[in-house]
Amino acid sequence: MVDRNIDTPLSLTQGLGRFVAAPGFSEVPVDLAPLIRNGIIDTLACLLAGRNEAVTQMALQVATRRASAPEASVLLGPRRLCAQDAAFVNAVAAHALDYDDMALNGHPSVVLVCALLSACEAVGATDAELLRSYLVGYEVWAELDRREPDSMHNKGWHPTSVIGTLAAAASVAHLEKLGPTQAAHALGIAASMASGLMGNFGSMTKPLHAGWAASHGIEAVRLAQAGATASDDVLESPTGYLAAFSPAGRADRGPWVMPTGLRMRTNGLSIKKYPVCYAGHRIIDAVIDLRGKHDFKAEDIEGMTATLSDVNARILHNHAPRTALQAKFSLEFACAMAACEGAVGLAEVTDTQVNRADVQALMHRVKANLVPPGCPVEPSFALHDQVCVQLKDGTVLDSGPIRFARGHTLLALTDQDIRAKFLGCVDVSEHPAAEALLSRLQGLQAQGSESLSTYLKTWSDIRRPDRSCLSIDA
Repeated sequence: MVDRNIDTPLSLTQGLGRFVAAPGFSEVPVDLAPLIRNGIIDTLACLLAGRNEAVTQMALQVATRRASAPEASVLLGPRRLCAQDAAFVNAVAAHALDYDDMALNGHPSVVLVCALLSACEAVGATDAELLRSYLVGYEVWAELDRREPDSMHNKGWHPTSVIGTLAAAASVAHLEKLGPTQAAHALGIAASMASGLMGNFGSMTKPLHAGWAASHGIEAVRLAQAGATASDDVLESPTGYLAAFSPAGRADRGPWVMPTGLRMRTNGLSIKKYPVCYAGHRIIDAVIDLRGKHDFKAEDIEGMTATLSDVNARILHNHAPRTALQAKFSLEFACAMAACEGAVGLAEVTDTQVNRADVQALMHRVKANLVPPGCPVEPSFALHDQVCVQLKDGTVLDSGPIRFARGHTLLALTDQDIRAKFLGCVDVSEHPAAEALLSRLQGLQAQGSESLSTYLKTWSDIRRPDRSCLSIDA
């Protein structure tokens, strides 16, 4: 990088490269370490829950057919692949059920954690390096998200992969101790790998987005280490990253300005209670609360009206789902299942449950009342969501305004809730081993010299033999 006068602003590409190399903190602040730990815990819970999904097995089959060095563990088991391929399979598994955490208009932890766990294992990094590198990637994600005033979702882009690819590259570049020039090149290479279409929501391709983002982040760093270069201004160029993905061309392509504080403090992480698209979580909370308070049954309902933003309604676009994958992106399913069961968990989001006669019948009685986005905290959301349930006897039950979903960073889950989710992602017979893993994850320290990747190498395989999805021949 060309030397500059200290008063000369750096371009975004060069400024982010310098930030990745030297972020201004040598360890994760004490108040942020628990948030990152929860992100790692939640990601591994979702990975375990999704390890046997069909798309995970397909990703594993493709990855194991590639010749690769045995650098990193796959699905927390004995199989090892190169870091890129391990990150790909692990991230696909962790996103397969759409149960992983939310922030910054996407799913940051599934990308950052899966990329970093594989990269950490390849280089033997410590817990402290893992946590710090996560925070670097999160902050780069936050910077790129901040610069786009319009909804990527509305244009059809999936921010988890469009932004996550660069954030993963930032995390791994910091972990690998790249200098500012190489780090900028890694970000630039990752910018050309970024992709992900909302049109594939509700299909097996959506979890592949997370897998590619995690894998491409590592690959971009390794290419930069090998000497590959990218344009010095690729992020802010008129034909570069921000301009290309910006829905209305209004992205801020101005110089890099070092933030005055860490954005994780204001944006946090939201841990999902339900294994469906986050756009429907406020609505699910409202229906479950109404059902609990008024004790109605599905057959008592004449109709239901859900008020939500038009942006989120576009995301929840499957109006008559017949599979669990489709139902995860269905407002009608979210309302109907919450009303029928008072729960929308892993047991409720299956093909069989989606096709229940009572659920299918009630879905046809759900209507949407669309309003513009207006939430300053969650830009794709309305200021508040709301549900009205009309019973057959003429009674109308109104949830009132629902400001945030349970699990949102401003309405956070308790430690007990997070533990329950973690254990709920594995079979009861696997609970002892899962408890041991959870205890180790809860002990991650921002100053820790221990290595989670070393622990994972020796951690006993919690799968029963008949549930293993690692039987595919290499």
